[in-house]
This record gives sequence, C-alpha cells and structure tokens, in this order.
Amino acid sequence: MASLFPKKEILPYIISQIIGAFTASAILKLLFPDNISLGATIPTGSNLQSFVLEIVLAFILMLTIVCTSQGSKETGTMAGLAIGGVVLLEAMFAGPISGASMNPVRSLAPAIVSGNILTLWIYLTAPILGAALATFVWRYIK
Repeated sequence: MASLFPKKEILPYIISQIIGAFTASAILKLLFPDNISLGATIPTGSNLQSFVLEIVLAFILMLTIVCTSQGSKETGTMAGLAIGGVVLLEAMFAGPISGASMNPVRSLAPAIVSGNILTLWIYLTAPILGAALATFVWRYIK
C-alpha cells in the first residue's frame, strides 16, 4: 500500500511545525512576559484522565482526516469542514479538561518556552498513540 504522506516530506513537515510553534510561543513570550502558561496545555483533572482523553481526541481527529481526505469524492471543501468541525467540537468538549492539544508540537513549544513541562509527556505521547491507532483502524476498514 502506498504511503499517504510521501516519506521525503515527513521530516520537512515536522521541522516546519516545530519552527512555527516555537516562533509563535516566542512571540507570545515577548508580547506577554508575565503570562505563566503562554497557551501551554495543562490538565485540569488527573494525568491519566487527560492522557486517555488525548488519545481519543487524536484518534477521532486522525480518523476523520484520513477518511475525508482519501478518494476523489472526499477531497475539497467538505473535507475541510468536517475536519474543522471535529477540531471545534473536540476543543469545546475536551479543552476545559485536557487542553485539547491533539498535536504534540502544539503543546511542546508553549510548555518549553513557559517552563511548564511537568505534564508535557501526556501531550507528546497520547496524540501520537491516538493518531497511529486511527491509521491502523482506517487501513483495516478500508
């Protein structure tokens, strides 16, 4: 089975995400030096609760992405609306509980720049696990 994301584009994609996240976090630090979190994702409940929730969130988001972006009928405006709708609903539902990161780099940069790294492990591991699980499920149901 062919790769959905060309292998030669993976590293540049990850690097650009990291550069963008750290640039945004540095700008926030410059603009709001007294802010202690700078948008870092910090659980309000238990670590386990946020860990499991972030796996579920990433799973749903990634499954939505691969299901709506593959095939001739699925691409276009409706795919973007479906993915954006999932992000919106997940942020509304899980934001107050886990921060609704859904992306490791989205949590990495603000945590490091603000120094809030105690629970960073949740946001680095759970979204990767959820996305990987969704990819396996999608390949199975396809």
